[in-house]
Amino acid sequence: MKKVKPMAISNVISNMPGALLKKFPEIMSWSIITAYRGSIAHGLYVPSSDSGSIDDKDIMSICIPPIQYYFGLEEYGSRGTREIKHHEWDIVVYELKKCISLLKQGNPNILCILWMDEDSYIKVSSEGRQLIQARNLFAGKHVYHSFVGYAQSQLRKMTHLAFEGYMGEKRKRLVKKFGYDTKNACHLIRLLKMGVEFLQSGRLCVKRNDAEYLLSIKRGEWTLEAVKKESAKLFKKAEAAYKKSKLPNRPEYRKIDGLCVDILRQHFADVKYA
Repeated sequence: MKKVKPMAISNVISNMPGALLKKFPEIMSWSIITAYRGSIAHGLYVPSSDSGSIDDKDIMSICIPPIQYYFGLEEYGSRGTREIKHHEWDIVVYELKKCISLLKQGNPNILCILWMDEDSYIKVSSEGRQLIQARNLFAGKHVYHSFVGYAQSQLRKMTHLAFEGYMGEKRKRLVKKFGYDTKNACHLIRLLKMGVEFLQSGRLCVKRNDAEYLLSIKRGEWTLEAVKKESAKLFKKAEAAYKKSKLPNRPEYRKIDGLCVDILRQHFADVKYA
């Protein structure tokens, strides 16, 4: 198999505490892709210097842990996932097989890692580049259900779960100020717009061209009724895009399975054992 050239590693990783990277080698050492996610990747990050900021520095890694996790009794994380929180850093790591399983389902958060702008990637190995280059394998009309489902969840949180445990004090203060969760509202509209775009084109626009429009929602410049009205229009637009989409109904699972095998085979063929 032809080798795929890796991307360079971004200097941003030097901002992370060395002890954190040593304790959790999956963030970088085991990683095939490490990238910004969330507000930074979407161009919607509000820095902590802003009094209205509620954003963390969100990172996602896709890792291949050592071979014993595949042939021994060790299991990675909680069903292939590990969440790591350290001060301003909010990191989620997916083992490769778990990642590909979620990609196959059309999970919006995971799909984003395959369509990032170059400056959102911190590290991409040759195996990671191979996964990114195969991203069209995961395009299908089935993503409609994932994007709409996630959007409905944000709508419910925005209006009914204002002071649930997932909120920090800053976020609670914003809810008190504006009467609803403006960050959830921003997620709601973004997810619907991205879903429509994906169904129409088969690609994700992760870094948003409409960032100012979305930030105005996040800053609380929209009334709750205006957000609801806009989301209702977008839910209808998503349904119409689904019906008209020329994407296949679902991915080709055998090709995706073959991709996973190829990536793991390449990786462990290159690993040197003592």
